[in-house]
Amino acid sequence: MRDYLLLYINGQRHEVRGHQAFLSLTDYLRMDQGLTGTKIVCSEGDCGACSALLGRPDAGRLQYQVIDACICFMFQLDGTHIITVEGLTPSDRLSAVQQEMIDHFGSQCGFCTPGFVVAMTAMMERDQPSGDHNGAAAQDPPFRKGPSREAEPGRHVNTPSAAPVNRLSQALTGNLCRCTGYVQILEAGLAALGHVGSHLDDLYSEADIATDLSQADHSSVRIKSAESERTRIACIPKTFADAAVLKSDNPAARIVSGATDIGVIYNKRRIDPDVFLCLSGLKEESQLRIEENTLIAGALCTWTQLEEWSREAFPEFHKIILRFGSPQIRNLSTLVGNIANASPIADSLPLLFVMDAGLELESTRGVRRVGINEFYKGYKQLEMSDDELIRTVYMPLPEPRDRLRLYKISKRNDLDISTFTAAIRLTMEDGTIESARIAYGGVGPVVLRLPRTEASLTGQELTEEVMRDAGKLARDEITPISDVRGSSDYRYQLAENILMKFYCESLEQGVLTC
Repeated sequence: MRDYLLLYINGQRHEVRGHQAFLSLTDYLRMDQGLTGTKIVCSEGDCGACSALLGRPDAGRLQYQVIDACICFMFQLDGTHIITVEGLTPSDRLSAVQQEMIDHFGSQCGFCTPGFVVAMTAMMERDQPSGDHNGAAAQDPPFRKGPSREAEPGRHVNTPSAAPVNRLSQALTGNLCRCTGYVQILEAGLAALGHVGSHLDDLYSEADIATDLSQADHSSVRIKSAESERTRIACIPKTFADAAVLKSDNPAARIVSGATDIGVIYNKRRIDPDVFLCLSGLKEESQLRIEENTLIAGALCTWTQLEEWSREAFPEFHKIILRFGSPQIRNLSTLVGNIANASPIADSLPLLFVMDAGLELESTRGVRRVGINEFYKGYKQLEMSDDELIRTVYMPLPEPRDRLRLYKISKRNDLDISTFTAAIRLTMEDGTIESARIAYGGVGPVVLRLPRTEASLTGQELTEEVMRDAGKLARDEITPISDVRGSSDYRYQLAENILMKFYCESLEQGVLTC
């Protein structure tokens, strides 16, 4: 068992011990390493000024994803390579992204600029890996040497095709600019896509780094920090069995997988645990597979994995995942974390409820299964003992006779907390509703199934009158409150209207006679 974290930062090997293991990545970079290009603005993972690249070993190379460094603990990063904006290029050169940001006037105050540059680089690294020279300007070197040239008006992208614009916009949903505006930034990004992909593997000895990290990856880690008469411990097990033992020995330990929620709470000084149990070392728990028309997701299955899978396999779910959070959030956050957080507006829960998903809970006492519809006993109250961990999620997938729609209402389209969520699943037979499952979020202390509304639909034809009556009945099964995201009256009206929206969408798509 190691008593230190092993990671690389911009190609340099780091062994992190003691109190430094409990810092956020931004604090470690800025205060301990002097890498101040990674900015701090919101400390909530909302603005992307702190964006950094996280590289993990994969088949002898490093695969990079963009993350929010402000809500990522150092102890999550054992066995990784972090690249900051300072590490994207040799010291005397600019990358294609950096140069295009200059040429297209994509920066004003500049505070958000490093985050945009890192996020764009992550997109290019993902979409144009080393060796892929499909760019329009393949003759250009990957890094352009020398001082900035004057902007060339003819280089501005005035009529870009929709596909690259949409792809770039999605890649930048986690980055906010408060002064320049986004037109110049998008133009810079589109122009950068015309160059050969970023070549991080040309800058660093990826094979050597990956080998070093992989060799150390077999050891569990336990970090202890004793300062100011207080002791803190971070445990990073490598097997789920070890994690279960640690949870049994430390029932009050705070569980960390992606930390996209707990990192925010920690930064706001609302919690400060003595013991962290970090699951990032459980590589075998990151699987996502389909068996017998059931999605099976491990404890470390991320929302990025779900987004990539659902793009073709489950488009209705995919459209919700794209709004779940930014790429920075989805690259670390997990489905299990969304479930365990027990928010009544968790974006995954309505779907899980109407699909009758099941959870596998494990402890040193054994393994048991709990249905998601029985898992929440009240606000933040779970059918789960202090020594148990959620290991696996089992979600049946829709059948051909199912008519399924998912809804999320929020003030902003992207990267926003839900005001109201809904999943409506009707199983049809010869134009008749054989069974109905409806789940609403944001209308009570937990996500709610609507049994009376479901019963009223069963055996009925899918007509406007039937759905309108069901909407009125749905009002009586919810108990919404007023808060900063919407009034109770607004949520009552949404509960009624969403069923009519479902009907209208079904009518438009010609599924009423199925």
